[in-house]
Formats: sequence, C-alpha cells, structure tokens
Amino acid sequence: MAEIMSKEKVRFQLERIILFSDAVFAIAITLLIIDLKVPELEWPVTDTGLIKSLSVLVPNTIGFLLVGLYWTVHHRLFGYVTGYTPFLLWLNLLFLLGIVFLPFSTSFYSAFFDPHLKVPLILYSFNFCYIGLFSFWIHRYVTNPKRKLTEGLSAKKASYYSFRAIVIPIIFALIILVSFFNTVLALFIPPLTPVIVFLIAKIYKWKSSLNPIKLRGKRP
Repeated sequence: MAEIMSKEKVRFQLERIILFSDAVFAIAITLLIIDLKVPELEWPVTDTGLIKSLSVLVPNTIGFLLVGLYWTVHHRLFGYVTGYTPFLLWLNLLFLLGIVFLPFSTSFYSAFFDPHLKVPLILYSFNFCYIGLFSFWIHRYVTNPKRKLTEGLSAKKASYYSFRAIVIPIIFALIILVSFFNTVLALFIPPLTPVIVFLIAKIYKWKSSLNPIKLRGKRP
C-alpha cells in the first residue's frame, strides 16, 4: 500500500512539473503573439516601406515556431518520465527561465532590427543557445539509464532526441560567430532554423528506414 501511495505521489508531483511548464510555455507564446502589431508608418506609404516594416516581425514568428517546437519536445520527453530528482526540478526551472526571457529578447531584437547592429541579434541568439543547451542537458540527464527516470524510451530514440536538442544551440552559436564578420549574412540564418531541424528529422528517419533493408541483404 505504501508503494502504491508512493507511486501516486510521484505521478502527482510530475503532473505539477508538467502543468507548470505548460503554463510558462503558454504565457511566453501569448506574449510573442501580443507583440505582433501593425507597423506605424508615415504617409506617403510605399510597398517597399511596408515590406521593410514587416521584416521586424520575423523574430517573433521564429520565436513562436521554436517555442512551439520546444513545447512539443518537452511534452514528448516528459511522456517517458516516471520519476524526478531535485536536480531535475532545477534543470527544468532554469530551462524555463530561457523561455520566459524570450519575449523580451525577441522584442528587443525586433525594435532594433538593423543589419548594422550586432547586440540585438547576439542577445536573441544567445537566448536560444541558452534554451537549447538546457534542453540538451535535461535530455541527457533524464535518459541516463543509471537514474531510472524514464520508461519505454529506447537508447536509440534517446540518442536521437539528445542529438536533435543540440542542433538549435549550435545553429545560433554559429549565428553569433558569423555576426562578428557579416551581420547581414547572420540575419538570414534564423529563418532557416525550423527548416534545418525538420530536414535533420527527415534524414534521420530515412536512414533508420534503410537499416532493416541493409540487414536483410546480409542474410544468406
């Protein structure tokens, strides 16, 4: 009976962690959407001016897509989680700190969206590096078989999820590096991030589907 109560208590605590995390994600996404406003331009208005004014909405759009991506990743990972530790609580809290900070870094980047300014882009990119690194850390911590915090997660899937978690911080670290040499070129990389992550997932699934064929071909 004590064991059953213990499992119920752990499940309840995990639900609290997930619900709290979901609330933070929801607030961050809401703030990103609220920040999308119709540009205020002085007449006469030109199509070129309108297109230029709409470009400042790109960071919010990217932020929305990536926060949504991180929410799905967080949701999927915690679907395997059956236990927790105080350290995992802090890892998750520090990860959510990056999510909370994102609406500010995005607004700052949008307000000073200019190819001649490095600081807004660097701050925006650093925010995603921070989020990505803590996401990777959580994946590595939770999927470590020695801690016995998950059930039903194969080693192959765990390795893939960890690999995909590190992709985004690497991309944004590259953006920071490129911005010191060519800010204009660096500005074109963030919109490609969701596409790169999507392609990596497709390539992984394609390679995985080929493995059984190769194995069958080796049989006599």
